[in-house]
Amino acid sequence: MSKDTEHKSNPQADNIVDKRLMNDAANRAYNAKDGLPDNENDRQNISDSNIDANETLKDEDFSEEISQQDRETIKKVANDDNVSQAKSYASILVEQVMDAKETFERSLGSLFTSAFTAGIEIGISFFMILSAFALLSGVLPSHYAVVLASLLYPIGFIIVVIGQSLLFTEQTSLLSLPVLNKIEPLNKLLRLWGIVIAGNVVGGCLFAALMIGLGLNMQLFSVSDIDIYAEHILGFRWWVIFGSAILAGWMMGVTAWLVTSARDTLSRIVLVTLITGSIGFLGLHHSIVGNIEIFSALLYGNTVSLGRYLLFLAVVLVGNTIGGVVFVAILKNRTFLFELAKVKEETAKDKLEAKNNIRGPY
Repeated sequence: MSKDTEHKSNPQADNIVDKRLMNDAANRAYNAKDGLPDNENDRQNISDSNIDANETLKDEDFSEEISQQDRETIKKVANDDNVSQAKSYASILVEQVMDAKETFERSLGSLFTSAFTAGIEIGISFFMILSAFALLSGVLPSHYAVVLASLLYPIGFIIVVIGQSLLFTEQTSLLSLPVLNKIEPLNKLLRLWGIVIAGNVVGGCLFAALMIGLGLNMQLFSVSDIDIYAEHILGFRWWVIFGSAILAGWMMGVTAWLVTSARDTLSRIVLVTLITGSIGFLGLHHSIVGNIEIFSALLYGNTVSLGRYLLFLAVVLVGNTIGGVVFVAILKNRTFLFELAKVKEETAKDKLEAKNNIRGPY
């Protein structure tokens, strides 16, 4: 009997093959429904593609003050990640620390250029807001026109965050993490902040000088529109602006945290839109966008003096920094240290139990 004849005459084998095919098809349908890959190889490929900086942690990435036991514990906590689930708390924090460490290692020219680019790109938000405000103010009361126009606030932030340019308020908490974990010195952080702020401010001022002037000549908005919007930003006492800036810095720090936790670009765009849109809707004070808003009024308007502009910029920069560092970086880093201590305790307990099991009862 030939092999072909033998195969055809074995219905039991055919049933087994059919069942396997049906199971495979069912699994593919189930995985497709849940957005999961079809097979183990695909799952492994996706898992490999989602490996973050955590997988490349090396001993030289840690400060000499961190013991070997702590290093191994951090690696264990950071690598405890599953692509089918949300990123773990420790995984997000360690990834941010590693990203910040890479930023510290960049050249000064690279840092300034990236920050300068962010300062220009973020200006697109104000350009769109001012154009929308000029259009809406003809049919709505000024207050409502400002609020509705501010819903366009996220546009520049999406460009900056997804394009990975260096924006001070987003990087404030991120860049402080290596210092909090004793990987980088404080003076290096302050120098880095200075470079990023300078790049953002210079880029924003250049955008205001060129693009806002272009918008005036295109009659997209008028000088009075610029003045009205500037007074909408400046029309508070300094301590109110300071408190508003702290809240805005806090929310931008949360944005950086959530963007790191997201696994795909679409999720990041949604998160940036929701949080920065809330900042714009509430009228909170953001130093880099605010720099463009007030500098535009200084150049082309009639109500803002150089003193008011400089005072505003100083107050908002300090407020944003406090909001990003204190309410995001320090608190979340502190939570991570508590989690790290818990893992160390559990690891020591497991080692003791394993040692006792090897010895056996006596």
